[in-house]
Amino acid sequence: MGTPVSQPATDTARFGRYFFVVILSNTPCGNISLVMDTTVLRTFISILDEGSFSAAARRMGISRSLCSKYISDLESDLGARLLTRTTRALRPTALGTEYAQHIREVLNRLDNANEMVRSASGHPAGALKIGAPSAYVHKVFHPHILRFMDDHPDIQMEMVLDDGVTNLVAGGFDAMIRIGILGDSTLHARKLHEAAILLVASPDYLEQRGIPENPADLSRHSCLHYTNLRGSGTWPMRCGDQTFHQKVQPVFSTNNTELLKSLAVSGKGIALLPRFIVAEDLEAGRLVQLLTNFTLPDIPVNLVYPTGKLMTAAMRSFLDFTTHLRLL
Repeated sequence: MGTPVSQPATDTARFGRYFFVVILSNTPCGNISLVMDTTVLRTFISILDEGSFSAAARRMGISRSLCSKYISDLESDLGARLLTRTTRALRPTALGTEYAQHIREVLNRLDNANEMVRSASGHPAGALKIGAPSAYVHKVFHPHILRFMDDHPDIQMEMVLDDGVTNLVAGGFDAMIRIGILGDSTLHARKLHEAAILLVASPDYLEQRGIPENPADLSRHSCLHYTNLRGSGTWPMRCGDQTFHQKVQPVFSTNNTELLKSLAVSGKGIALLPRFIVAEDLEAGRLVQLLTNFTLPDIPVNLVYPTGKLMTAAMRSFLDFTTHLRLL
């Protein structure tokens, strides 16, 4: 299959969407030249990314029946089967997989061309998709979202609250806020700030199990581990010039800070958590800070975004906005 070629998109008043000519050469279906609706093509790509018609329909903001119709029409126009449907699975055919690779390139070029024009106009507008941990947004970032929206009324912002390590590119994100040490990555990362880490437990737990007086005591306690800190078997601590790498055996581990905090409040163990997560509970007496004569390394909070992708005017505005924030 040859590489698809896209001609400049034109705004068709009759249909209200972008159309362009896709030329596919030497395909099993012969040479094909079709006028393609980009909404149909984006729906096809969404189905592959999401794995179902229902999830793709939600992502596209259309009904499931319309989503199915788009694919049926596309397959009919191409004269080829792109998806294999069973009661349990939805998979691309070999031809569908190859077709999707080319269509992603076409849509990416089209998006880049559109953003080049928008950026040249100097007015930030358009869609912006950001991912971030739920607790971080509620505890720290929420007021800044309000100000960004006020400052940029023509940007349509979508914020996905997700504590997992979602694939940024496959998920269609412009950027993601990630807490913790980043692994090796081809993504750009810009540090927003560092968050203090505290060792905490509930009064009930401490009454039953005792209060640790030094890091070595933690080996006899139930420990609750925040996986974004990495190194689940070791908690680093410092006292003066001495650094301790205390080995622990977590009874529970998760990347969700709210869940970990709730377990600590419920008396299930000692947790290592960002200060912004536990500040209210410390003040209310639901949690107690431990080993206060020891310091723990701060945890980085980064904004990560793709390399090799033309930055949209909306994303540039968000990046500039976060550069000047005082978050904690």
